[in-house]
Amino acid sequence: MFTGEHPLNVDDKGRLAVPARFRQQLADSHGLQLYITIVTLDDNPRLEIYPAPVFRDIAEQIQQMEDRDLAEALKLGFVGRAVEAEIDRQGRIVLPPLLRRDAGIGNRAMLVGQITRFDVWDQTAYEATRVGADQLANALKQIRR
Repeated sequence: MFTGEHPLNVDDKGRLAVPARFRQQLADSHGLQLYITIVTLDDNPRLEIYPAPVFRDIAEQIQQMEDRDLAEALKLGFVGRAVEAEIDRQGRIVLPPLLRRDAGIGNRAMLVGQITRFDVWDQTAYEATRVGADQLANALKQIRR
């Protein structure tokens, strides 16, 4: 399970160091092959990074959707923009230039664990869109803890 917020630098070549515990979790359960795609919700773009088996499961769900219009939209905007990546020997991944540009990611990024994936945000954008205390309190009421 991927959790936590990790402020990181993006170098001039678009490389981002994946935290050691994320790398270890990937190596132990999924391998180091990843898929990077872009998602924009509420005008807030971010990159979503999935272990390859998780991404393939999502792609299969899209293929099985009954609503073909929604499936085609997801194939075009989610799967079609996805790029395969691998963690290098130094523990870094390259964020593709087009995705980085479209997500507005500069030289400071925030990597955020999201259970089965991790997201990469421009650090300033992430800090501006953090969930407020009231919204979090309401959401927590929906789960048993």
